[in-house]
Amino acid sequence: MTELLTAAQMRAIEAAAIASGTVTGLELMERAGRGVVEAIFEEWPALRATSHRAVVLCGPGNNGGDGFVVARLLKEWGWEVDVFLYGDAEKLPPDAKVNYERWLGMGTTSVVQDAAELEKHTCDVVIDALFGTGLTRALSDAAEMLADWSTHNHGLFHNALTVCVDVPTGVCSDSGRRITSEGFVFRADLTVTFHRAKVGHYIDLGIDACGKIAVVDIGLIDDGSAADADAMVNPVWRAVSPNPADKEDLMKFTPAHKFTHGHALILSGGITTSGAARLAARGALRIGAGVVTLGCPPSAVMVNAGHLNAIMLKSVGDAAALAGVLEDTRINALCLGPGLGLERGELVAAALDGSRGKPRPTVLDADALTLLAGDAALFAMLHPDCVLTPHAGEFARLFPDIAAKLNEPATKGPAYSKVDATREAAKRAGCVVLFKGADTVIAGPSGRCSINAAVYDRAAPWLATAGSGDVLAGFITGLLARGFAPMTAAEMAAWLHVECARSFGPCLIAEDLPEELPKVFRALGL
Repeated sequence: MTELLTAAQMRAIEAAAIASGTVTGLELMERAGRGVVEAIFEEWPALRATSHRAVVLCGPGNNGGDGFVVARLLKEWGWEVDVFLYGDAEKLPPDAKVNYERWLGMGTTSVVQDAAELEKHTCDVVIDALFGTGLTRALSDAAEMLADWSTHNHGLFHNALTVCVDVPTGVCSDSGRRITSEGFVFRADLTVTFHRAKVGHYIDLGIDACGKIAVVDIGLIDDGSAADADAMVNPVWRAVSPNPADKEDLMKFTPAHKFTHGHALILSGGITTSGAARLAARGALRIGAGVVTLGCPPSAVMVNAGHLNAIMLKSVGDAAALAGVLEDTRINALCLGPGLGLERGELVAAALDGSRGKPRPTVLDADALTLLAGDAALFAMLHPDCVLTPHAGEFARLFPDIAAKLNEPATKGPAYSKVDATREAAKRAGCVVLFKGADTVIAGPSGRCSINAAVYDRAAPWLATAGSGDVLAGFITGLLARGFAPMTAAEMAAWLHVECARSFGPCLIAEDLPEELPKVFRALGL
């Protein structure tokens, strides 16, 4: 099982393990603390070789208990360790209390009083074990002071390394959002979490705050049998790489003819905006559609003909012309929006019209999304085989109330997240929504949801270039033409989009993305 977990799901897994009698909470806490220490030594091997000094900040819950284990183990390794407790020791949960008392057998604990007291404790490593996944409310002044001190200790004074246990304090583990609109959060060099990564590690502020993620196995067994599949959040890159479930189908070309592999129709705008549709068409062709046709106004036929070879051309001047083209039943996937032009809105209605039978799988991007946002009747024509691909601005135009809720300051946890927003949007639209960003979220109307985060070791900042979204729309369209379901097509296309960017590297422009696909496929063993 590879899904990202919410705090509630993680608690349920731990509770089930403890209830089964196979492990105790105290044993899990010991494994967690040992996992943190091992992760530190693995990340910075020089710290294992000699003694150093650590400050461990322990909170009032079981995350604090993990911190006491870390303090004890580092002390046993020969380190100097200063421990600060935020909260009342007498109110610690039972397992945390045991580890607090174990720590007192070898060291002392100071109560957090003021930043000046903390500044006396210079160190090489700061361990944030304050709240972890348990944060559900805004930080108090004292807790914010700790986060402030840690940030400044790392950034200005002593250049200490910051390690956060489970989730950086101040960040909601379910949403990656800051709890309260202002205030400090810990900025980690390394975040160590247990069993599986959490949703908040891969979206919103969590990406910036976590630094690097290390997932530690603490011996929990979870076969997923008790989980609602549509309630889970799947990390796309683990489902697709290195052994994508559908990768054999992706390149399975049956010995027939080109139309066996699908015929995608990409609609274009006029002469000055036709490049976006050509990018989408190239993406659809490269990813495996057997035939790709670009439909454009009569005035743009010649300019497109000068750029295209393997991609076919059709003159599509109005809705009637499009209806004629769509009489070809071999066309089994459509892409509307890249460079379409707002004046060609009638084409969107004609493409979504199901009067000629079952509507075709359709990707709606760019101008098509703007048209949908301004026309309730058009929005109502969406069907389950559609895929919407908005960036943040387009999402706000399409779903203004949902976007407003997402942008409200988070005052308690679990906070409303990009995952929640995308799921709600997909349910309302009745189709797949791919909410773009470095933390792309993809959701279907059933609630099934995936994150394709181009962050940490998958970062590809050069994807922020004009036209890359058009290529993504083309990738999805090509996979729809090949017969993939909308959710699968969106997930696989998003993953391949990032992999192409990573394969090419800096100086990428959108035209490079489709041409990098063969190299990515070969790396997959296809």
